[in-house]
Amino acid sequence: MGAVLGAPSYPNPWRYQANPEVWLLVAFLIGAYIYAVRVIGPRAVAPGQPVVTRRQIGCFIGAMVLLFTASTWPIHQIGEEYLYSVHMFQHMMLSYFMPPLVLLATPEWLLRALVGTGRGYRVLRWLTRPVAAGLAFNALVMVTHIPGVVNASVQNAALHYLLHVLVVTTAVWMWTPVVGPFPEWRISPISQCIYLFANSVVAMVPAGWLTFADGVVYRVYDQPVRVWGLTVTSDQQAAGAIMKVGGTLYLTCVIIYIFATRFGVENRTSYRRGASMPTAEIVGHDEHPLTYQQVTEAFERTPAP
Repeated sequence: MGAVLGAPSYPNPWRYQANPEVWLLVAFLIGAYIYAVRVIGPRAVAPGQPVVTRRQIGCFIGAMVLLFTASTWPIHQIGEEYLYSVHMFQHMMLSYFMPPLVLLATPEWLLRALVGTGRGYRVLRWLTRPVAAGLAFNALVMVTHIPGVVNASVQNAALHYLLHVLVVTTAVWMWTPVVGPFPEWRISPISQCIYLFANSVVAMVPAGWLTFADGVVYRVYDQPVRVWGLTVTSDQQAAGAIMKVGGTLYLTCVIIYIFATRFGVENRTSYRRGASMPTAEIVGHDEHPLTYQQVTEAFERTPAP
């Protein structure tokens, strides 16, 4: 059936849209990492020490995949133009999933070469302290959910990219006390659990607001074309659920992992009985069983205190 005469024509939300700026950014980061590992690394580490581990390489690849996936078609276009729930998932990828991988992929020698030991070290140290980093990250979370900011960022490319840069930057600061390359900047495992739990609580405020809001919160997402048939209200509720349930569940899993790893290490270094109990420890099976008379004589030979 042909189109109705005079009916408005809307673009297909699933049409392919290129993001060459993201391709260039990812290519630059990959090239810079390879250069650092192959050129700077051998001069920065002690002889015989590995420049980079397989785990660090794997984390770097994972971080680049997440950055590329979150910042290009279709997640970027759908999330910025049609569904706020996809936009929320995009921000989770950029603030919860990618930053820890970036830090785990960064060798200690590389960060020391970048920040040095002077003012740069001291400034970054202050920014990544738990209180400062947590406040900066959660303040930006609150700001990026203000309707005026969201509406303006979707229509202003410069503001949009600035907010994404700030989201990633403050997220890296927030994760540094947990998985940062510098051991002297990391807090204790129990403190890490408390710190991550505190960060998960703040996100419940905008999440609850989105879930129970009446009417349209962000007018730029009130589009006549509805992806997956989601209404504006359903989209907002899904966004709140992703932020509250998804973010909290993710951080809870990290907390459980940290807690289990912390006490797992202690258990591995403590005494453990073998697969079978020694015969001498089984009552009634001693090679030379102890009699009551022997015990009495032993006490009589012991001088009184």
